[in-house]
Amino acid sequence: MDRRSKQLGEEKIETLLVKFSVPAIVGMLVNALYNVVDRMFVGRGVGSLAIAGITIAFPVMIIQMAFAMLIGLGATALVSIKLGEDRHDEAEHITTNALVLLIIVMSALGIIGLAFQEPILKFFGASADVLPYAKDYLGIILFASVFYGVGFGMNNIIRAEGNPKTAMFTMLIGAITNTILDYIFIFILDMGIQGAALATVIAQTVSAIWVVSYFVGGKSSLKIKKENIKIRKHIAIKIFSIGSPAFMRQIATSIVLLILNNRLIAFGGDVAISALGVINSISTIILMPIFGINQGSQPIIGYNYGSKQFDRVKKALWYAVGAATILVIVGFVLIIAIPEQLIALFAGNDQELIDIGANGLQVFFAAMPLIGAQIICSNYFQAVGKSKQAAFLSLSRQVIFLIPAALILPEFFGLNGVWVSAPVSDVLSFIVTGIWIFREMKTLSLEITQNNSNKTLYEK
Repeated sequence: MDRRSKQLGEEKIETLLVKFSVPAIVGMLVNALYNVVDRMFVGRGVGSLAIAGITIAFPVMIIQMAFAMLIGLGATALVSIKLGEDRHDEAEHITTNALVLLIIVMSALGIIGLAFQEPILKFFGASADVLPYAKDYLGIILFASVFYGVGFGMNNIIRAEGNPKTAMFTMLIGAITNTILDYIFIFILDMGIQGAALATVIAQTVSAIWVVSYFVGGKSSLKIKKENIKIRKHIAIKIFSIGSPAFMRQIATSIVLLILNNRLIAFGGDVAISALGVINSISTIILMPIFGINQGSQPIIGYNYGSKQFDRVKKALWYAVGAATILVIVGFVLIIAIPEQLIALFAGNDQELIDIGANGLQVFFAAMPLIGAQIICSNYFQAVGKSKQAAFLSLSRQVIFLIPAALILPEFFGLNGVWVSAPVSDVLSFIVTGIWIFREMKTLSLEITQNNSNKTLYEK
């Protein structure tokens, strides 16, 4: 068994979580800069309508991310489990199949998106004023879908094989490239919103090339091999099955944004759409560390579950929940203390956007302290290959509770009803997730007791 993989079953859980999560947190924060920096530069260099254009295009980009997660995270969890079972050859075949699936699926997605771009954007709420900005931005983004998919999807597998620093470096390369090019294209070359999109596409292409070279070259434990290129049906089905919770979570996010966009247009106009774009950017910065902890804990949980070290599985989960809760509480304090200043980072001197955005930010994340635990516990079920449970819990927050709230509450509370739908959903999904994870931990405790009993009998 490879040394980097073996550490997942032997090293201290708290050490592993730091080792895997810190690079993932840094990487996710840096990766978040793609959209955050775009909106920040566009808001200050082009205007609030351009922010609205990116906001309208964002649900389509989330669908793009959903397919990358479907394959990338599904393959990552499967690779972690196979490495835990000491089945390196199977993990290697999964890795190559994941690359082929990403190329096929993301290429098809880009072609379809470009063919139906305008009706899609109108469907997601683009007004006549915002539509030109959204088209200029999304048209370039969709053109490079395959590079985004390969870079994002395969980077997760680098972490699964026990090399989180390289995974972090991949994200750093892309984000730094994007930030530099954003400034050059928007403020120096005056390319407007198209410059922001072009910067993102170039950065994603650089990341994709780096990731593929890692697996093809001599640095990785898992290799991309010609003999593994042919897709095995059972591998593809398993990847899609395990990756489906993350996929559905992202699709649900896209559906939610579709509904929110249309409700915001009805109750607040284009400026409310821009406010949602800024709120999403701020929430991305705050929540990306939680997803980093998710990514860092997943190979630890998956490996130890595969090797039946259930006491280590429980320990990894609770450490991850604790760390995530601390981070969201820090974010919550910032939102309560300086909402106007946070919105102004994107809005500049647009006082109307600052006022609407600051109020929306505080209401939208009124239940933020609960979000970290809900996300981590939902991800646990994906990490151990229980895709149905993970899918239900993921959808509970973003579909089962949020969509009805977003449709009903604005009828009574207007624009504030749109914002308050989020904390209502957060509280309800936290309760449901808590019930499910409590039952799961009881089952693991029984497994641990049984294993200890068998060990005692064996020793006698």
